Amino acid sequence: MKSILFIVCLVVLQAWSQTTVANAAGSLQAEVRGVYPTVQALYIDLHEHPELSTHEVNTAAKLAARLRPLGYEVTERVGGTGIVGVLRNGAGPIVMLRTELDALPVEEKTGLSYASKVMAKDDGGHDVHVMHACGHDIHMAVWIGTAEIMAQTKSQWHGTLILVGQPAEETVGGAKKMIADGLFTRFPKPEFGIALHSGNSLPAGMVGITPGFASSNSDSVAIAIYGRGGHGARPETTVDPIVVAAKLVLGLQTIVSREIKPGDPAVITVGYIQGGTKANIIPDEVHLGLSVRSYSDEVRKHLLAAIERVTKAEAEAANAPKPPLVKVVESTDAMYNDPKLSERLSQVLVQTLGADNVRELPPNMTSEDYSEFIEAGVPSFYFSLGAANPQQFKEVQAKGGQLPSNHSPFYAPDMEPSLKTGVEAEVAVLRALLGSNSAGSGQSAP
Repeated sequence: MKSILFIVCLVVLQAWSQTTVANAAGSLQAEVRGVYPTVQALYIDLHEHPELSTHEVNTAAKLAARLRPLGYEVTERVGGTGIVGVLRNGAGPIVMLRTELDALPVEEKTGLSYASKVMAKDDGGHDVHVMHACGHDIHMAVWIGTAEIMAQTKSQWHGTLILVGQPAEETVGGAKKMIADGLFTRFPKPEFGIALHSGNSLPAGMVGITPGFASSNSDSVAIAIYGRGGHGARPETTVDPIVVAAKLVLGLQTIVSREIKPGDPAVITVGYIQGGTKANIIPDEVHLGLSVRSYSDEVRKHLLAAIERVTKAEAEAANAPKPPLVKVVESTDAMYNDPKLSERLSQVLVQTLGADNVRELPPNMTSEDYSEFIEAGVPSFYFSLGAANPQQFKEVQAKGGQLPSNHSPFYAPDMEPSLKTGVEAEVAVLRALLGSNSAGSGQSAP
């Protein structure tokens, strides 16, 4: 009799728990629907008016202007164009939510009615097209939607919420500048950090989790090859740096294929070659830009040393008048998701979005200077937000193809489900960390 009574109680308890979770998720979805018009309008505005790294003046001002009426203490120009919003809600944990502000020098070719037509000067003085080709406009709009819900529902959480709008993520310098400008001394230092990144690796409505190492080390290398210019009809009187650069591009690829142990992640990408002005003029110099990715310190050191070695050898073989310049101009370390925090919050996302909408993803070779915040002592949970149109995603996968990736001129997130899922996910994990019982969390931060 006692065992039967226990089973009955267990069934009733499970049913009550499932109902509680469903009610919490339904309530959150209603809250998201309430802020969605504001979120959508902001997203379209940001998409139409992107700004390059370190130049996000108007972008930062728009976000700051939306935080102040919600009750956040807002500080602008942190680390350049960065912003910090602080919402205090009694005693409790301190949690940071970060978004990026910057766009890329890419000409948009999506054909969207709200496509960017912006042209701007880059830091080299060149006229370039500008596009939110990496989804930072999605991140910012979601961030504001989350900020609004958290401000409107302070009875459901307690502690301090720190909203960070970080500039210059694409040049991996913004996080360092914000830290150097007192992000963790002028403002309360977070006990936990949250961030997301959207992409076409998952359909909209889904999120991805990667415990432990999630993204790679990144080093940007600038190379200058020096030659001796002259007439294109008299190559024997010159040292052609374009030929040296062409041989170098191919030679660099053998570093990964022949010097790095198979299975060790490593990438060397030549992102640009610049040199020359006219078909019949051999220039004096050529410039290359490399993106170098790795996970281990050993592989990282090997790649950078080998790039310098191969570059000098190609220049010497061509009898260049002086050695080439090889310089690391941007760097950030691999990003590490706190395993315990990842496990805790992955369960929150499963309860909020459903088990079918949460996937564990392998580490990838993209990079993120959010790692600077982690290295500064902020245990973090950085997760992926699906942005692909579900039907297109299914059709392309069936054919063995891929949708346009981040940084593509054709990258176009599926707006409504991406934005709604992003806000829902961020609010759920923040409430869990800040002591809410929403989405069935039932406990405060680990």
